[in-house]
Amino acid sequence: MSSQQRNETDKWVKAKPGVLPKPTYYPFFLALGLAFLGWGILLGWVVALAGLIIIVLALRGWINILRHEAKRDRH
Repeated sequence: MSSQQRNETDKWVKAKPGVLPKPTYYPFFLALGLAFLGWGILLGWVVALAGLIIIVLALRGWINILRHEAKRDRH
């Protein structure tokens, strides 16, 4: 590695975010709820209602996690 390359790498900025959020299952359940909702349009209101309930619960849980992480990062 030449000295010019070393000087260029010294100017690099570290990528953000520095700390990644914890993994969660909520995106999977959101996708599952959307699939159920789509199937429910074709199959019947019971499947669509189940999909809608799964979507609401997944969004509620995922947003709640994001809110708590944002609070933690501010303090």
